[in-house]
Amino acid sequence: MMTRTEKDVVVSAIRAQIEKSQAVFLTNLVGIPSPDAVRIRKGVRSVNGFVAITKNTLFARAAKGTYAEELLSNLTGTNAVAFAYEDAAAVAKVVNDASGEFANIVTVKGGMLGTKKLSSAEVIALAKLPSRNEMLGTLLATFNAPVSAFARVLFAINEQKEKGAVQA
Repeated sequence: MMTRTEKDVVVSAIRAQIEKSQAVFLTNLVGIPSPDAVRIRKGVRSVNGFVAITKNTLFARAAKGTYAEELLSNLTGTNAVAFAYEDAAAVAKVVNDASGEFANIVTVKGGMLGTKKLSSAEVIALAKLPSRNEMLGTLLATFNAPVSAFARVLFAINEQKEKGAVQA
């Protein structure tokens, strides 16, 4: 049993995670083998996130007065909360992949993206978005396309001049 001081420490730590994050996803990790739970936590950490598991009442106390209050109050059952600090879609993808791998155990229950409450289906849709790096790569390719096409045209004209097919 936790003492009042220990509970206050947990509440303040979770509150700091909520205030630092831009998105929160509600799931559960209870019932999966320990190495798999550690792998999921490491996966969330690798995309700049954090997973917390504690009592529901402590989640509710920590969320009081924050954007995640609506999501984390009145929780029942076993719950884990994944916090996303930068790339919400990447954290949602890790959580969604875990729910796919452990379909009967891990579920995506919902989330908060900023001040918008997300249903389970919306979190799954967010998880299916391309990662931030993939989107930046696509944007860069789009910016480079006109320049690349222009360079190819100039190269083709130069080749034709060398062959004597086009008058200078």
